[in-house]
Amino acid sequence: MTYKQKFIRFLADCGVLKFGTFKLKSGRIAPYFLNAGEYKKGSQIKKLGEFYADCIAENKIPAETLFGPAYKGVPLALSASVALYEKYGIDVNFCFDRKEVKDHGEGGMFVGKQPENGEKIVIIEDVMTSGKALKEVLPKLRGAADVNVTGMVITVDRMEKALDSEKSAVQQAYEQEGVKVYSIVTIRDIVAALEEGIIEGKEHVPAIREYLEQYGAKYSS
Repeated sequence: MTYKQKFIRFLADCGVLKFGTFKLKSGRIAPYFLNAGEYKKGSQIKKLGEFYADCIAENKIPAETLFGPAYKGVPLALSASVALYEKYGIDVNFCFDRKEVKDHGEGGMFVGKQPENGEKIVIIEDVMTSGKALKEVLPKLRGAADVNVTGMVITVDRMEKALDSEKSAVQQAYEQEGVKVYSIVTIRDIVAALEEGIIEGKEHVPAIREYLEQYGAKYSS
């Protein structure tokens, strides 16, 4: 299996990827759902970091520092940085932000590697729904130094239109912020895995295709 197929099976085995009928925060009724709250073990976070490392390596994303937005991105960036070194011999820095600036001790907004001018930073996140997290962290990073955000890596690109646009949050991130978003897999990859029997649930494919027909953003092939 490819690392993408292994990741999809990993999502299913962890109970993160679910099929059925789910009401999303957007109000849409979706035939599948991704619940990152199902990651509960050290072994799962270790494996998840390896998949992020695979994506970074495959796409040759220039990286000197992996940045994890607080709070969910923190363990992801840490795990991915360890995996990059262990699997590919790439030793990168890691950094994460605080929700509030610390005014005592060492102080500051960031923990770990402090941003520097020209530094190549890759943002590590779980999923991108509205792009809110990116819009919040970019001013922090760029306000600290003239950094070069070379990309953002997420687990799954749902490939669906934002509520206020015909484009997806991933497409908008590049158009509005100049940040290219890479995903370990897309919903198209998941559909293919269902059809090929990589994971169980082939009966859900028609509902997913119908959902994407209604809400899917247009992507070039």
